[in-house]
Amino acid sequence: MVGFFIALLSGAFMSIQGVFNTQVTKSSTIWVANAFVQFTALLVCLGAWVFTDRSSFGALFKVQPKYMLLGGAIGAFITYTVIKAMEMLGPAKSVMLIVISQLIVAYLIELFGLFGVEKQPLEIRKLAGMGIAILGIIIFKWT
Repeated sequence: MVGFFIALLSGAFMSIQGVFNTQVTKSSTIWVANAFVQFTALLVCLGAWVFTDRSSFGALFKVQPKYMLLGGAIGAFITYTVIKAMEMLGPAKSVMLIVISQLIVAYLIELFGLFGVEKQPLEIRKLAGMGIAILGIIIFKWT
């Protein structure tokens, strides 16, 4: 149950962050805003590390496969695409499309067992759920 609430909190934070970042780009540029976002995230993570963990950064060199270390670089493009989507579509439509995209890609990752995730069987009810979510976007867009 705790995971459920953490996921809801994550979604709320992502929506708020997207709006904040889009507003910041109005006073700067998208890459300056993105760099600031990533830099402040680094500071928060280092602060949290100092107060809670202090494990060695050397463990990062043991990560296999090495491409798994690209999460931060992908994060820069996530920030960029969220800002652009919110700027062009507004927060509600952007977040709906982002969430649907996340759902589809996450299901494909599970379905094909990509990136070390345990492979899951195809389930019609999950496809139906995605279809309903997509239908919800269509209804939201045209009403």
